[in-house]
Amino acid sequence: MPSLVKLLVHPELRRPGPPPLRVDLRRVLLAGMAGWLVALVVFGVLTALGRTSVEVLATCVVGLLLGGAGLLWERRHRREYRGED
Repeated sequence: MPSLVKLLVHPELRRPGPPPLRVDLRRVLLAGMAGWLVALVVFGVLTALGRTSVEVLATCVVGLLLGGAGLLWERRHRREYRGED
């Protein structure tokens, strides 16, 4: 077995990596957005009760906005990342 230094210097000696998995990014992004939405509701209630600050809500909103941007990217690049022609 080659040493770690030898593998870092000569990457061609490494075993080939496994093929990439085919993943539906839309499902992944929607699941993440659902998590941010749940967090927004929970921390919205906690903020209304005076237990947390508004910055926590802003973080949840930004998470939802980034998820929306990810959905737009996924829609435009679906054929590229899925390997379809």
